[in-house]
Amino acid sequence: MRVAFQGELGAFSQQAIRQLLGARAEPVPYQRFDEVFAALRGKKVVAAVLPIENTLHGSVHENYDLLLRYDFEITAETSVRIVHNLIAPPGVTFERVRKAYSHPVALNQCLDFFRRHKRVERVTFYDTAGSVKMIMKERPADAAAIASELAAKIYGGKILRREIEDDRQNFTRFFLLEPPGSKPRTLRGEAKNPWKTSLVFSTKNIPGALFKALSALALRDLNLVKIESRPLRGKPWEYLFYLDLLGRSSDPVVQKALGHLEELADFLRVLGTYRAAS
Repeated sequence: MRVAFQGELGAFSQQAIRQLLGARAEPVPYQRFDEVFAALRGKKVVAAVLPIENTLHGSVHENYDLLLRYDFEITAETSVRIVHNLIAPPGVTFERVRKAYSHPVALNQCLDFFRRHKRVERVTFYDTAGSVKMIMKERPADAAAIASELAAKIYGGKILRREIEDDRQNFTRFFLLEPPGSKPRTLRGEAKNPWKTSLVFSTKNIPGALFKALSALALRDLNLVKIESRPLRGKPWEYLFYLDLLGRSSDPVVQKALGHLEELADFLRVLGTYRAAS
């Protein structure tokens, strides 16, 4: 089962693939998010796993935009705790490290570590796991990388310091995307979790339009757990609204809410229904 993700082998997205689909899934890396979507559309893979939100960094806006551009179903979600480790080639000691390579988001999530060790310079790289791959190939005598334990195992790096992230409550939420018409997946241990439905809509640019749209949910006591606005291309200063609500799209109360919302909205599309992650 070939599954696309962005980054190098050992990325946190690969860990998300394991949580979602287990060892039977073969992770297929791509450098950019749009390449992941294109691979799924071109049937080079049967599914894709994409990060959508981090508890510290916020939403991955590029992927929200790509969800609208491509007609895929969100069939499951998972949450991965982001644990950053300082990794170096065997033989390089912590005392010798003067540079630490990683993705800029990862570097910014380890600022306390750099304050304590001022001799270590932050150096940006395009990917966390990719930085481990690079130092293991080039073997610099004074450099390390910041990435996952999985990346250290894949490329043969040695973990010099574990859990160097500033905040232990650092989680990234991932979506599993599959072709249109795919059924939601129930992951092990999540059969009793509540259902979520993700959708996107736009409204007329008139007073009270968003209030009326959201009232379609509020009047039916549906719990809105996330809302995100994104610019509407071709219409300056107008917006699309992405939201997640608790409930299954086939539930009668959700169907009535969506029908009501469709009457009020200029555009409405359900992106998927799936079990909420633990």
